[in-house]
Amino acid sequence: MNGVLIIDKPAGLTSHDVVNRVRRILGQRSVGHLGTLDPLATGVLPLVTGSLTRLAQFYTSSEKTYQGVVRFGFATDTYDAAGEALAPAQPVILTLKEVSTLAEKFRGKIQQTPPPFSAKKINGVPAYRLARKKTQVDLKPVEVEIKEFEILSVEADQASFRARVSAGTYMRSVAHEMGQQLGCGAHLESLRRTAVAEFEIDEAVTLQQLEDSAKSGATENLFVHPRKLLPQFPSVAADEGNAARIRSGRTVNLPELSRARQVKVFYGQRELLAIVTRVAGTLFHPKIVFVTEPARQSVTGNRV
Repeated sequence: MNGVLIIDKPAGLTSHDVVNRVRRILGQRSVGHLGTLDPLATGVLPLVTGSLTRLAQFYTSSEKTYQGVVRFGFATDTYDAAGEALAPAQPVILTLKEVSTLAEKFRGKIQQTPPPFSAKKINGVPAYRLARKKTQVDLKPVEVEIKEFEILSVEADQASFRARVSAGTYMRSVAHEMGQQLGCGAHLESLRRTAVAEFEIDEAVTLQQLEDSAKSGATENLFVHPRKLLPQFPSVAADEGNAARIRSGRTVNLPELSRARQVKVFYGQRELLAIVTRVAGTLFHPKIVFVTEPARQSVTGNRV
């Protein structure tokens, strides 16, 4: 079963928890995800199954879009609502203008320190393991880019926002630093991811929907149409002869395209056969071959 499935992750589960649930539902071991979500967060969690798990290398730098709420008045050790308060809550009343002005400081390329409770490694050890043991966690700032950061509304001590950010950006750190700058403390009250790369929330299905579909044998209708994947790469259809050559890892001549360095190759309308790299002119060599046997009926369905 080769495909891409967009799960609407519920709060309280880790991304790995979701992967394990989907493995059981589909009865398939080969399942991975394209970008971790914190347990508190909900929303878009793209999963790849079968040979398409090899797509993960193309999504390591994907931008993400979020909606969420920052609560001002106290900070927490995890920088979100799941953590322990670092000080008693203090009453805070903010205005939309005040928080919007503050948000402007975070737009663009900035240096950001990851939260101590994160998967960033210190001497090979994930920071969150050290933080749980109350060990000092010293993480170095990294450059991230916040491409959009809009405060949608402010009510008492809570500010709702929308953000579009580069890979590696922690909205928990943004919330924490906003609280520091205002001198009142703050943390991320809630977070919902609405997009990762080309995958959006309106394509997502719940774990319950997936389980119900699996019981009725209709999971193929929930998978993303393979032609939507990696829109930055042009695509070409291979005839039977070229498909056989690609499956065996041989270089092929493909129809004239743009001067793109990498191209998606399909066999028929639905089977993503390979990603190939240009050697010269119309000559391409397989970089990744997803299918090594003659085409079978695809498990991916009509979802676009």
